[in-house]
Amino acid sequence: MNERATTVEGVRRTNLAEVLRLVHHGGPRSRAVITAETGLNRSTVSDLVARLAAAGLVREHEPDPTRRVGRPSPIVAPSPDVVAIGVNPEIDAVEIGAVSLGGTVRVRERIAVSDPDVAEVVEIVARTVTAWRADTLRDCRIVGAGVAVPGLVRAEDGLVRFAPHLQWHDADIAGPLGDALGLPVVVGNDATYGTRAERLFGAAREHGDVVYLNGGASGIGGGLVLHGHLIGGAGGYAGEWGQAAPSLADAADRRAEGGVLEDEVNRARLVRATGLTAPDDAELQRALTASAEAATETARQRRILVATLSNAVNVLNPSKIVLAGFLAALREIDQEGFDDEVRGRALAASAENLELASAALGADRLLIGAADAAMERLLSDPLG
Repeated sequence: MNERATTVEGVRRTNLAEVLRLVHHGGPRSRAVITAETGLNRSTVSDLVARLAAAGLVREHEPDPTRRVGRPSPIVAPSPDVVAIGVNPEIDAVEIGAVSLGGTVRVRERIAVSDPDVAEVVEIVARTVTAWRADTLRDCRIVGAGVAVPGLVRAEDGLVRFAPHLQWHDADIAGPLGDALGLPVVVGNDATYGTRAERLFGAAREHGDVVYLNGGASGIGGGLVLHGHLIGGAGGYAGEWGQAAPSLADAADRRAEGGVLEDEVNRARLVRATGLTAPDDAELQRALTASAEAATETARQRRILVATLSNAVNVLNPSKIVLAGFLAALREIDQEGFDDEVRGRALAASAENLELASAALGADRLLIGAADAAMERLLSDPLG
């Protein structure tokens, strides 16, 4: 192949990737809008869309007939039959979802289990996906799988260096799971994948500077987006907010001497204060002010969380803070009061354009983020 042919093919691949990524992350849009957003000419866009449609990656349909003015431009939408598997192993369950192009969860299951090891997670996921392939996903193309792990994951190869609550040390789950599924597998920190999902599909959409904190059964994790880039750090371990020293304005608020943030702002403490046994986040939120003990513990944790977030505002100057899991439940009790406290404790200039929000994707955020990471190869080279 001569150099010109190679260059032309390279440009075409780049353009195919741009169009597919646009409809995947941005949603259905007309050919005319794609032409305007990419700066490509109409005939090139028409050719690119036709290639993607022939590969089963996008579908075209006519626009709403009630809004036709002149000759309508077909709407290009990501194919719901192209999916990736998202997996989130936790200390009390393994959650699995099949997520379509466009970020929609097509099917999901939560399998209760206690402190699963790698082999158990692989067996559960393989069994579940095998059943889906014979039924719900029978006509789908599965392009890969992503695993959102509550722990430190090495960016270069997906090795789980340390997941303390799962008691995984230097654990390889990508290899065994890839062998069991017959698919490429990527592995990352759960909160990093949650950040990715909320940035691309949820509450932080259109924001380039984002602080994300997730509170779950295993503690507090988080992520950071700066100038539109998800920050992983030198080894991929950035975002461990839960391991930071807690911001305590009053020493009387301390419960764990020498502890870190997730020892003080802690889901298990809230559950004990409410008297519940195994609530989901919605049940927990409803119970946070139902008794004096619960209200006192809730107020204590809110104070510490507010101080932590105001420090983040001063250091990073984000335009958006997104809270997920039980941290969102703490905020939801009094959103306006919580948000005003965070802004009030931060430097005025750093907080003047700050928005706070609870995660928009709810319980699907980690599955969507993990699946999106698993689609990266396809998005980068759709016909490769």
